[in-house]
Amino acid sequence: MQTAEERERASDTAAIRQVIAVVEHAQNNELPDEFLSLFRTDAVWTTGGGKRLFGLDAISEFTRQVLPGGMQGSTVTFELEHILFIRDDVAAVKVRQFYQTPDGPDLGTPLWVMAKEDGRWLLTACQNTSSPADELSAMAASRPIFQNGG
Repeated sequence: MQTAEERERASDTAAIRQVIAVVEHAQNNELPDEFLSLFRTDAVWTTGGGKRLFGLDAISEFTRQVLPGGMQGSTVTFELEHILFIRDDVAAVKVRQFYQTPDGPDLGTPLWVMAKEDGRWLLTACQNTSSPADELSAMAASRPIFQNGG
């Protein structure tokens, strides 16, 4: 039988998984508003290219420039790799990104710090990072999607 704390942790994990699913959906369908609804107003986002964005206004401006049309011919899948609950309302969330692009597969390894506010998990401080080439090669060997393009 689960304790109240275990039930709460399972509920939080499910809610974080849902945020990850919404990020995936918003990116694949090029929906900036859906993506931006997941952030705190004072969030920090560092793009895969190293651009540092401070606050929802800056994140919004960047997203509205790059997301529409940015996924043309590509898809992305996100998988939850690890959650470290720092406090009951703060979690470090390690995610794996699997991009299938016209140029071939690509792999990312973002870290998202999320905060729970009014019962809702929000993206707070996020860093997108590319994975090393050897990790992509290992992933390609184990995932047929990377071998045949999708």
